[in-house]
Amino acid sequence: MRCKPVISSLAFATFLMGGAAPVAVASSSDDAQIRALRLEMAEMRKEMMGQITTLKSRLARTETSARKQDRMSSASARNVHAGHREIASGPVDPTVQFNEPTSISSRIHLANAGTPTSDRGDVTSWKAFRAATKSDENVHVGGMVVGFPKGRFTVASEDGAYGLSIGLAFHEDFGGFFNSGPRPGEARGAFNSFTTNMRRLRIPFSFRYKNWVAAVTPDFGANHNDGYVGLYEGNLNYTGLHNTILTVGYFQPRVTEEDSESSNDFFTLERPSITDMVRNIAAGDARFSVGALHYEKRWWIAGYFTGQEWGHRNASDMGSTYYGGGNGNTMDSQTGAMLRVAGRPVATKDWDVHTGISSISSFRQACNAANANATSCSRSTSFGQRPEFDIGEANLSATGGISNAAQVWAAGPELGVRWKRLIVKGEYYHVGVQRNGPGLKSAGFQGWYGSAAYTLFGNPRMYNEKEGAFGAPGVSENQEFDPARNHWGALEVVGHYSVIDLNSRLNDAYAKNVIRGGQQTVWTGGLNWYPNRHFRFMLDYSHFIVSRSEQATNIYGRTGNSIAARVQAGF
Repeated sequence: MRCKPVISSLAFATFLMGGAAPVAVASSSDDAQIRALRLEMAEMRKEMMGQITTLKSRLARTETSARKQDRMSSASARNVHAGHREIASGPVDPTVQFNEPTSISSRIHLANAGTPTSDRGDVTSWKAFRAATKSDENVHVGGMVVGFPKGRFTVASEDGAYGLSIGLAFHEDFGGFFNSGPRPGEARGAFNSFTTNMRRLRIPFSFRYKNWVAAVTPDFGANHNDGYVGLYEGNLNYTGLHNTILTVGYFQPRVTEEDSESSNDFFTLERPSITDMVRNIAAGDARFSVGALHYEKRWWIAGYFTGQEWGHRNASDMGSTYYGGGNGNTMDSQTGAMLRVAGRPVATKDWDVHTGISSISSFRQACNAANANATSCSRSTSFGQRPEFDIGEANLSATGGISNAAQVWAAGPELGVRWKRLIVKGEYYHVGVQRNGPGLKSAGFQGWYGSAAYTLFGNPRMYNEKEGAFGAPGVSENQEFDPARNHWGALEVVGHYSVIDLNSRLNDAYAKNVIRGGQQTVWTGGLNWYPNRHFRFMLDYSHFIVSRSEQATNIYGRTGNSIAARVQAGF
């Protein structure tokens, strides 16, 4: 556009020089000089006309390029608005600004994009937190950023140094048992034909200052029966080290592959019995923990020193089944530790191979007195598992109290394989109880499971490097449930075979060494439907077989069936 004034000036100069020629003729008597001057002026005019032509050509090319750029900008704007519909909402508030579209090259593509959010506090590094808030849509309001990075409501300062995230893990279960009645002489037990249970109602809060994160998660569904309010986690974390999280406070140490998964990602409604039993030795929910986890693409490691569970010394909690119940007469709290190491030797587009080992030990059981005035206390332990449907039913397989328990430990391997849309995995654990006292021998138990899942449609399950475990299927934005567009989310079929053996030294001559807890086998099959990343509907059928134990509900052995459903929401 700057060329136009130059062209006008040259044209004006040409006009003046053209009009000056007659004056030169009239005022000069020397024809030769006049002819020479005319020739020189003609050459100058020719040169200037050539310059004008060149400038016009350049101007034309510049205007053509500008129009092309405008068309490209308009097309880009149409593409952006095609994916993000604008809604007129009245006058524009100048203090509210949407972030500029982020270039595709700067966006972070997560391996688990479109998968359910975690049921835990969002503990990430400051760098990852800032990247997540930039890569998702957000609103800038008075120097604050409001948005939903990874699907969780978050308010943060512009630089991400301060942040507050609020989430939700909502699991409502309903269903019942059939053909599960007791034999003559056995107690019936709480095997409802139909009932409901708020299995989890967690509201994770994450408070951030740069790489320091406090995670607090109350749980309004923290029991096998409705009506109990508890705490899932309350801990402080430092995330400033590469792919490392240092933690202190009430926490769920990640032991076993199943326990490392979020409950929003489970294959079936409940964990296999053996992993649930092992984790509660010295880990489980709301366990005081001091330790760290570190992960890379090919390996994962975590270790924690652990103490008591939340509420364990609360006398009012003695009758509760939450986290094993409390005891107001605890004279010496439990201490323990756990270590989990996992590897990923194969990681390709179609294949993932996971291997690992988990170990856990309670090297000092809690010492509970008979009453507040006692001068001594006893250390004991016990194991028992429901038939993998948690709506308040009784244990059929259970050891009862094991006295003089000096130390309790468990260890075993993990193995998982993903091939395209199919995942097969399993774990085995041996559990040992060291006992002290005249004539007492150690007790030993074991258990294992094998699970499989196949994604019929939607994005298949993938490996989650941060958890060292397999995540849930994903539903990208263009796959969300919308029958009008023939979009149905994701659907998977799942199943597992689970065994725990709680019998120990059945033929020992000393009766106190004999523990008849029974062997429990559970077959489960089910369907999981994900209409989008935030909701899931689960349906499980289970058949269980339990050999006789010393429980009043299982004197002669018992079999039965259950049908269970879950509606799940996660943010």
